[in-house]
Amino acid sequence: MESIREQLQRWSQSLCQEISVDGLYTRCPIAHKWKAPYRSCGIREALLWRMHDLGQQTVLLAEQGHVRGARILLRSAIETLAVLIYLNQKMEAVVAGKLSLFEFDERTRQLLMGSKNGATSMAAVNILTVLAHAEKAHPGLTAMHERLSESAHPSYDGVLYGYSTTDSERHETRFVNNWAAFFGAEQAPCTAFVFAVFEHQYNVTWVDQMTRFEQWLRENDDALEAHRDA
Repeated sequence: MESIREQLQRWSQSLCQEISVDGLYTRCPIAHKWKAPYRSCGIREALLWRMHDLGQQTVLLAEQGHVRGARILLRSAIETLAVLIYLNQKMEAVVAGKLSLFEFDERTRQLLMGSKNGATSMAAVNILTVLAHAEKAHPGLTAMHERLSESAHPSYDGVLYGYSTTDSERHETRFVNNWAAFFGAEQAPCTAFVFAVFEHQYNVTWVDQMTRFEQWLRENDDALEAHRDA
């Protein structure tokens, strides 16, 4: 069975180095005269770069026994996965007639350029909204994200449970790093699940949705042009 390290090594050989607008246009001139497909390609590839980077650091920390740090990074990996699921769902919604191309175009702009700190002029898509959509496709992601968030935050798990034990008979609190003992066993299977879902969304779902999206753009080009010119 492929290890997480082997999976990451395989990903490293597939990281996209560039996206050519001319190449996409040559592939399908009608579909790729619109900006949304190009942005979708850019989001997909940037997310793989991010997931690969997070994955390498998550595994490194876990192997060194730094479980708390690994859990915080895995939380970020779940959010990265959720964005890819959200993107795929929105492409599907366009083809199904539930979302207009122009609304989808705006969503892709938000996913690429949105920020929460004012670094750009566009507001980021709320990550909780994205997670809620991802939960519909893969139940359990939200619960996993919530558990990992407790590790990231200075709440009970993140402070008292993570760094102390209580001797009720002696009425003593002893301080110790409990992260490997209390959370180490679930780190590898949770990481493997997140990476497996991401790979399926990247290699299968996105490719299928983009193929359908391109076909839909070809079939609806006249109506879309009329709407744009109105």
